[in-house]
Amino acid sequence: MKTSPPRRQSRPRRHALRTALALTGAVALTGTGCSAGVPHRGDGSPAPGASAAPAGPAPSPGAPGIGDPLMPLDGNGGYTVRRYTLDFDWQAPETPFAAGTTISATATQALSRFDLDFAGNTLHKVTVDGAPATAVRNGDELVVTPARPIPRGGTFTVRVTYTADPTQRRQRDDAIRAYGWVPTPDGTLVCAQPDGAKMIFPADDHPSLRAPITFHITTPPGLQAVANGRLVERVRQPGGRVEWTYDSEEPIAAQLVQLAVGKFTFVAGRGPGGLAVRDVVPDDLVTDTEAERSLTPEHLAWLEQRLGPYPFRRYGVLVGDTDLPVALETQSLSLVPKDDLLGDRVDAERNLVHELTHHWTGDSVAVRRWSDLWLSEGHARYYERLYSDEHGGADMEDAMRAAYEQHDQWRHDQGAPAEPTEPTLFKVMRYDGSALVLYALREKVGDDTFGRIERAWVTEYRGRAAGTRDFVALASRVAGKDLTPFLTPWLYGPHTPPMPGHPDWHVDPVED
Repeated sequence: MKTSPPRRQSRPRRHALRTALALTGAVALTGTGCSAGVPHRGDGSPAPGASAAPAGPAPSPGAPGIGDPLMPLDGNGGYTVRRYTLDFDWQAPETPFAAGTTISATATQALSRFDLDFAGNTLHKVTVDGAPATAVRNGDELVVTPARPIPRGGTFTVRVTYTADPTQRRQRDDAIRAYGWVPTPDGTLVCAQPDGAKMIFPADDHPSLRAPITFHITTPPGLQAVANGRLVERVRQPGGRVEWTYDSEEPIAAQLVQLAVGKFTFVAGRGPGGLAVRDVVPDDLVTDTEAERSLTPEHLAWLEQRLGPYPFRRYGVLVGDTDLPVALETQSLSLVPKDDLLGDRVDAERNLVHELTHHWTGDSVAVRRWSDLWLSEGHARYYERLYSDEHGGADMEDAMRAAYEQHDQWRHDQGAPAEPTEPTLFKVMRYDGSALVLYALREKVGDDTFGRIERAWVTEYRGRAAGTRDFVALASRVAGKDLTPFLTPWLYGPHTPPMPGHPDWHVDPVED
């Protein structure tokens, strides 16, 4: 799915909007709402004398979430996003700045109102198709009531202007890092995983929901900006500020968004088949990280042998000059903290291969629900360990045996691989515990069949969301036999099944 940016608003008009936001301090909308310019009732229907909505189903509110059992308020109901356009007038580290998000969408029901996932930040104004709309904050939901209901199948455009505050961050119970804006010595980058995009921009934030994104990022002189995808243009403005425009090129989930500002060097290269490779590196880290970054073409070739062609139009590594303790598979531009590249080479390669693998499983093939996360993290951990085994790291079988010995305890504490007991997602069961399921499948069906299953998985569901049932069905079809009786206990059972081909492997079940 290749897209091109929409026709851009003229630069003087957009610049004037940003200046107005920065200087006037428009009145923030509060929980009591802000009345729209057209008379309407509280439920969004026209008041007497107002223009009637087109005939069709009676308008009703869109759901505040898509109903994911683990995170029910992630995403929103009633519409599909067709494109985001993000405007950021970045100023200085840890300094609030004028921002705006334009969302083009299509209604999947007749809408009296709809939600956006949006938290923090100071809200200024919301319009729908250019008309002022009522906007009410309800926790991390921004509830928008347009001046007129939106008919089913109707296209509409939402514009949200706000002051982005890079000092606001959130901490999850199951994460070892905060998410939102992440400071660097001379700029910023973002960490939106798993549901932190709402700290950056209003979104339809669930990993199964994707749309292309256009980024407009304005920086002071002497700094660079980068975002997912392709640099479309760079324009110097009066006074020396620079506007950078990027296009994601492919639909992207909100959690996979990356944008960064800093003193960067752009290092261009080529991967297999001439694939464009672009690393973005803080100026003083270019030399020190070169040896590890130069391995990307080798990593791409190794993974393509096992999973087929790389699924996007470019790839690269953003080196994070930050104490962020984890790397992220932000689409087409993996974020890798500098410490991951300045230490042991074997560990560095494990991290690099892990995030690159996600571009097949997690980015291209998205998870349908959060309980399907094992398909993303399990694959990334599996190939990370397999690569490391072949390149001087720990033995794959030893690592899987160690995971097997702890698997029952992980099931007890964190739930089975495909059935987390609570939304504490980023635990070891979703990593080594899920890689072990893939290892067991390989032991069951053999190397050749397992390889065909893997290539079929990333090919058939490329650019789509898929879940555990889809994987089991596909694996059964490719293997030529029903694997449901084998995989169900591994994915959902209360105790870890015996490992095929390893009768000496044994674990004492953990009792509830």
